[in-house]
Amino acid sequence: MFTLVYQHPDFLVINKHPGVSVHKDDNEQPLLAEVAKQTGDEKLYLIHRLDKMTSGLLLLGRNREAASVLSANFAQRNVEKYYLAIGTKKPKKKQGAVIGDMTRSRRSSWKLESSKENPAITQFFSAAAGNGRRLFLCKPHTGKTHQIRVALRSVGSGITGDDIYGCEGADRGYLHAYALRFPYQGELQQFVCMPEQGAFWHSAEVQEAMEQWNAPWDLSWPKLAIKA
Repeated sequence: MFTLVYQHPDFLVINKHPGVSVHKDDNEQPLLAEVAKQTGDEKLYLIHRLDKMTSGLLLLGRNREAASVLSANFAQRNVEKYYLAIGTKKPKKKQGAVIGDMTRSRRSSWKLESSKENPAITQFFSAAAGNGRRLFLCKPHTGKTHQIRVALRSVGSGITGDDIYGCEGADRGYLHAYALRFPYQGELQQFVCMPEQGAFWHSAEVQEAMEQWNAPWDLSWPKLAIKA
């Protein structure tokens, strides 16, 4: 279900495996219970969420006080988040920003609107991923449901293996929570976690691009014309 990345006295960082849900099931959270079993924690607190198909970095509080501080960081947008994704087609633009309101669509899906009253904001760079696919490095400035999945669909490159917004089946949904950076007790905490599960991550083109993005906070992200 997960791999332990880092243990701090107040929080844990795990690499959640794809296909694992972080949501409650009959009032239980099997993932948190499994992590607690390994670390010996009596209770763990979920600080943020990842979609079931999404692998990668997930932050868990080890006590109520730490969870409150860490959750406030997310609420106040003091956390830098970076995701990797593989899209099936060449996008309309190789880099830039996707900004727009999101509204409910059919079934459990969302769609991007041209209005910007309370917009989802996602910046991205992209590189060749082989066989016509594209690798994306995404920096979301907001935390809307399915935000990156909808953003990439809107630029014409639905995520490979995404059964809602994609247009190509695969061994998994190719979205990975790649890096996190946030302040805690006066220190800047930063973590990078390479994706492991999924054949397409291991192509030479993808590996080469990921090497250039190994410190995503140091890249030259353009200034946004609109504030999150």
